[in-house]
Amino acid sequence: MTPNDSTTAQRRGELRAPTADRSRWLALAIVMTAAFMDLVDVTIVNIAIPSIQRSAGASVSQIQWITAGYALAFAAGLITGGRLGDIHGRKRLFLIGVGGFTLASALCGFAVNPEMLVASRILQGGMAALMVPQVLSIVHATFPAHERGKVFGLFGAIVGLGAVSGPLLGALLTEWNLFGLEWRPIFLINLPVGVLAWLLGRRFISESKAPRALKLDLVGVALVTLGLLMLLYPLTRGRELGWPLWGYMCMAGALAVFAALVSYEKRKAARDGSPLIELSLFRVKSFAAGIAVQTVFGVALGIFFLVWTLYMQIGLGWSPLRAGLTGVPFSIAVSTAAGLSVQQLVPRFGRKVLQAGALVMGAGVLLYLWEARHYGLAIASWQMALPLVVMGAGMGLIVAPLTDAVLSEVPREHAGSASGLINTVQQMGNALGLGLVSVVFFGQIGDRLTRAQVGPAFVHAFQHALWWVAGIMAAIFLLMSALPKRPAQHVEGGAEEAPAAEKEPALAH
Repeated sequence: MTPNDSTTAQRRGELRAPTADRSRWLALAIVMTAAFMDLVDVTIVNIAIPSIQRSAGASVSQIQWITAGYALAFAAGLITGGRLGDIHGRKRLFLIGVGGFTLASALCGFAVNPEMLVASRILQGGMAALMVPQVLSIVHATFPAHERGKVFGLFGAIVGLGAVSGPLLGALLTEWNLFGLEWRPIFLINLPVGVLAWLLGRRFISESKAPRALKLDLVGVALVTLGLLMLLYPLTRGRELGWPLWGYMCMAGALAVFAALVSYEKRKAARDGSPLIELSLFRVKSFAAGIAVQTVFGVALGIFFLVWTLYMQIGLGWSPLRAGLTGVPFSIAVSTAAGLSVQQLVPRFGRKVLQAGALVMGAGVLLYLWEARHYGLAIASWQMALPLVVMGAGMGLIVAPLTDAVLSEVPREHAGSASGLINTVQQMGNALGLGLVSVVFFGQIGDRLTRAQVGPAFVHAFQHALWWVAGIMAAIFLLMSALPKRPAQHVEGGAEEAPAAEKEPALAH
C-alpha cells in the first residue's frame, strides 16, 4: 500500500468512526424507547382500571386478567424470547416484538368487549417477551465493557421514569377523555411510538447473534412455560377463587417441573450445547447473586405499586390525576439517583452503593408508614413528597448498578439468555408480589364495608403492606452481601475489549 493509499484509508476510517459511533447511540435511544414503552404499559393500566370497569362493563375477574394476563404471558415468554434473539438475530426479534406489540396495542385500544381486551393484553405481553430481552442483549453486544456503566446508568433512569410516569400518563389520558374514547388512548398512544421505533430500528440497530449456531430447545420452552404458569396462575387467581386446594398443589407441582427442567437442561447442554437456559451462568457469582436480589426486589415493587394506587384512589378517594401527580417526586428521585449511582458512586464505592440503596429505600418506606398512620385520611400530596423522594433515591441507587452487576461477567454469546433470565425473575418477583397483595393488603379488608368504612380500612391495610415492604428491603440488604464488591467492568477501568469481529464473529450490520 502506498503512503497516499494509507492516508486515504485512514481518512475513510476517521469518517466512518463518528458515523458508527452516532449509529450505536441512536440504536441505544431506540431500544430504550421500546423499553420505556413496555414499562409504561405495565403501570399505565392500573390507574385506568376504574374507568375500564365502568365503561366496558368488565367483571372483577376480567379486570384482574387485564393486568395479570400481560404479566403471565410476559414472564412465560421472556427466556424463550432471549434465546430466539441469540439464534435468529437480536435486531430481527426486536423488530418482530416491536411490530407485534404495536399491533396488540391497537387491538387493546379498539377492543369491543372485555374478552377481546383480555386476549389482546395476553398477546401484548407475549410480544413484549420477544422485544424486551433484546434491549439488554443489543446493549451488551454493541457497547464495550468500559462504556456499559454509563449505558446502564441511562437504563436505570429510564426504568425509574417509566415506573411512575405510567400512572401519571394514564391519569392524564383518562381524565382528558380524548375524542370521547375514555381509557382507550392509554393503549393507542403506543401506535406512533411503536411505528417510529420499528422504522428507525431497521436503519440504525446492528444485527448480532450468538457466535455458535444454536437450536431452540423446544422441550425447555415447554417446561419453562408450564412451570411459570403453574406458579403464577394460582397466585393471580387465588384470592378470587378462595385459595382452593388445587392452587397450592399446582404451585407445589411447579417446583417439580423446575427440578425436571434443571435436569433436562444439564443433559441438553452435555448433548449438543444448545440448552434454553445456560445453567453455567449460575456459576458466575455476580449473576447468581444478582438474580436472587432481582427476584426479591421484584416482590417488593409488585406489592408497593399496586397497593399504593389502591390506597390513593379508593382509600383516600383521590382522582387518577391527583394520584398520578403525587408520584412525580418519586420519579424524579429515581431517575436522578440512577444516573449518579452508576456514573459516579459505584466506581468509587462498589457494592456499598446498592446496600445503601436498600437501607435508604427501607427508611423511606418506614417514613411513609409513620405519615400514613399519623395523618390518616387527612394526609396531603405534599406530605407524601418526602418519603417518596427518599424511597425513589433508594430505588435509583439499586436499579441501574444491579443490572450492571448481573451482566458484567456474562459471556457475550449468552447475553440473550442472561437478559431473558433477568427480566423473567423480575416479572416472577412482581407476580409473587401481586399474589401477596391478596394476603398483606386485601386480607386486612373486610368483604362488606360501608362507604364510611372503606377509607379507614384501606389506610390500615396500606400500613400493614408497608411493614412487609420494609421487611423485604431488609432481606435485600442481606442478599446484596453476596454480590461482588465491585462490578468487573469497573475493575477493568477503561481497558479496551478485543474487537467485536474477533469476539463475536456473527456480529454484522
